[in-house]
Amino acid sequence: MIRRTTLWRVVAALFTVVNFAGAGYAIARAEGLHAGGHVALAMLGAYALWRLASITEWQGVSPELPVDDRLDHLQQSVDAVAIEVERIGEAQRFSTKLQAERAEPRR
Repeated sequence: MIRRTTLWRVVAALFTVVNFAGAGYAIARAEGLHAGGHVALAMLGAYALWRLASITEWQGVSPELPVDDRLDHLQQSVDAVAIEVERIGEAQRFSTKLQAERAEPRR
């Protein structure tokens, strides 16, 4: 049961982080409805994390990994998200550059 709860917590955390990143991307592209959808999904993921945490506390389950290992894992996750956000930003800059080049009049 501990592994199943941990798996769902990881899935909910990834879901939440991906939707926050998606909301940032949609806001950058000025897509209000798209951004709102991602914000709503991120809030749903945060709620799921909260519920899973309360279930874990209620069951009296202690974390499996020591604090140092958990912090290392969290740091790796944050680094992975940062790399993905940078990749999305790079793709957006490239797209903006292509659109600017197309907008220039040809001679």
